[in-house]
Amino acid sequence: MIETKDIIETINMIRQENLDIRTVTVGMSLFDCVSDDKKRFLNNVYDKITRTAEKLVPVCEDIAKTYGVPIINKRISVTPISLVGGKLDSEGYVESAKVLDRAAANLGVNFIGGFGALVHKGETYCDKQLISSIPEALSTTDYVCSSVNVATTKAGINMDAVKKMGEIIKKTAYLTRDKNSIGCAKLVVFANVPEDNPFMAGAFHGVGEPESIINVGVSGPGVVSSAIKRAGDCSLSELADVIKKTSFKITRVGQLVAHEAAKRLGIPFGIVDLSLAPTPAIGDSVADILEEMGLEACGAHGTTAALAMLNDAVKKGGVMASSHVGGLSGAFIPVSEDAGMIAAVEKGVLSVEKLEAMTSVCSVGLDMIAVPGDTDESVICGVIADEISIGVANTKTTAVRIIPAYGKKVGESVDFGGLLGSAPIMKLRPQSPKRFIDRGGRIPAPIHSLKN
Repeated sequence: MIETKDIIETINMIRQENLDIRTVTVGMSLFDCVSDDKKRFLNNVYDKITRTAEKLVPVCEDIAKTYGVPIINKRISVTPISLVGGKLDSEGYVESAKVLDRAAANLGVNFIGGFGALVHKGETYCDKQLISSIPEALSTTDYVCSSVNVATTKAGINMDAVKKMGEIIKKTAYLTRDKNSIGCAKLVVFANVPEDNPFMAGAFHGVGEPESIINVGVSGPGVVSSAIKRAGDCSLSELADVIKKTSFKITRVGQLVAHEAAKRLGIPFGIVDLSLAPTPAIGDSVADILEEMGLEACGAHGTTAALAMLNDAVKKGGVMASSHVGGLSGAFIPVSEDAGMIAAVEKGVLSVEKLEAMTSVCSVGLDMIAVPGDTDESVICGVIADEISIGVANTKTTAVRIIPAYGKKVGESVDFGGLLGSAPIMKLRPQSPKRFIDRGGRIPAPIHSLKN
């Protein structure tokens, strides 16, 4: 039975604590679009996307009005294009990105993900052509997001792919230099990428997924922060219970919206991703949660321990609220999208090295990190390799979304607008890992990957 106090509590979460459904994402397979004729393939892709997601935006808007729950983003994810592009060359893949972009624009969605490749053990002809097309594709589209998986715990790390992605990121930054190198904000490099992630820029429709699926991402950093504040100076065990109960309530809202969207769209429900995804809005920050837990500032000693506890409690509460939790599910720490993280960087408390340590216990990795535009390509490769190694060694998803902002230096900032926010330019160590990166090959899988 629903009690009045529960209704009032939920209303307060939405009105005062920034509770929202961060995204309803329709995933769809493009395998039936394959053709050896480029024009037919591109037409098939456009028709499949616009037909499958035709009602996504109006249905989400109606659900938001019906239940009074804001649904911030409506998104689409597709089969990695390198898997269905066949004999397309680099220019053909750019054309396919433009088709994805046109479909997204006509449907009114915020982003479309899946312009990517899975190269953790090596590259095919299609992978090579798609990856080489990424800079031009992201510089000539508005809605397309790209991801490349370069490692898994079972396969190890494809260092040739890591080196290539350093080059691709630098070129993307240059080609979008007139927009603060925003192309790099739509490009992410993964280890152990999940196939059902609804969040951008890493969303794609995995090969083990059904024909189409509804995946929902919830978000409520402000709700969790307020609950911790109300709990006062309780013990950490009691605080963990507070976070779990709050996460349960947040996830139930996501479960409700997911089932309703699935029913109205006639598409199966997939998962709820219960990640705490911040926004630039004041009071909607993961850093604020950590500081409410007792840290003087995010990035202080103790931050990793606090984040580990937060992430664990969020997962425990969320899995009780939904039978199908997936995606990334935990706490995001994107610098530009979190007002508290930005403040911590500007105070000099939060560094890239500390963020890297934090990624060992949180959902993703080094996310929306803006660095000087003249950063050497090998240094970017080193950052990627370090972060990917954390994922491989710990059997978890990690990723890097790094933005070498063209023409910018440490102490300056870049503004991307909207949910992408603004990012302070962070300092990296200038010493070069070039000799290490240039060795190429694969870093072997860790011994604990041999579990059969």
